[in-house]
Amino acid sequence: METRNNVTEFVLLGLTENPKMQKIIFVVFLVIYIVSVVGNVLTVVTITASPLSGSPMYFFLAYLSLIDACYSSVNTPTLIIESLREKKTIPFNACIIQIFGEHFFGGADVILLTVMAYDRYVAICKPLHYMTIMNRQVCSLLMAVEWVGGFIHAAIQIFFTIPLPFCGPNVIYHFICDLNPLLNLACIETHTLRFFVAANSGFICVLNLLLLMVSYVVILHSLRNHSFEARCNALSICVSYITVVILFFVPCIFVYMRLVATLSIDKAVAVFYTTITPMLNPLIYTLRNDQMKNAIRKLCSRNASVSDK
Repeated sequence: METRNNVTEFVLLGLTENPKMQKIIFVVFLVIYIVSVVGNVLTVVTITASPLSGSPMYFFLAYLSLIDACYSSVNTPTLIIESLREKKTIPFNACIIQIFGEHFFGGADVILLTVMAYDRYVAICKPLHYMTIMNRQVCSLLMAVEWVGGFIHAAIQIFFTIPLPFCGPNVIYHFICDLNPLLNLACIETHTLRFFVAANSGFICVLNLLLLMVSYVVILHSLRNHSFEARCNALSICVSYITVVILFFVPCIFVYMRLVATLSIDKAVAVFYTTITPMLNPLIYTLRNDQMKNAIRKLCSRNASVSDK
């Protein structure tokens, strides 16, 4: 299992070692994963197959759903499969890939939520110049920044993780490979690396959360000059965005902003931002958005008519 200076595989303890609870976990998270993927894919298909794709807001929403579908597919399938296995092992390379995928899509998610806040700011505060400012070229450029930013964020994490020597215990007290649990197993002092993780992940989340909250305060303050109907519509959209932001950023800040060792509650928090939030996002956006609900109805009606023919 080990080489002289490197562990070739890790043992994941999972959410619980209780066999009965593991069966429940399998069923619950299989349902969550199916709902998450189906919901996000349905959102992407609905937007791309309807006139909504011409709107920058829905353009970004389609990409958010795509990222959420990919993000939930990084860790949730592993959790589902491992819940049925007695010995939950993962090769070193697979562990590194999982960390990269988690931070790549997570980083892209953070940037995209910031971009979406800027989009709402322009739409509400500068409505007459909205389509000029948020033209297709600008939207495509912002999406490129999002993917490149997510890649750089993940690559930096991996750059400092791969060289670490793992020459002792190989049991990860978690259900996924993540930076902080992995640093606990390194054979060197990792305090400096933990500070770097807090800066690269935790502080970035804090900074983006503050920027997002300030932007939404500005947006909500500007609504006082709008009509009652416009205020209600804009407020509904902003509430959806703020809900998504809080659900994603607060758990991430709790996990990655700390310099101390991992806590037992980290598993529950990680479940929330890796599996629950990607499932809730399409529900939040579709249930609170009449245009999305109408577009889904039209898509279903169109498919039904094609099937009848």
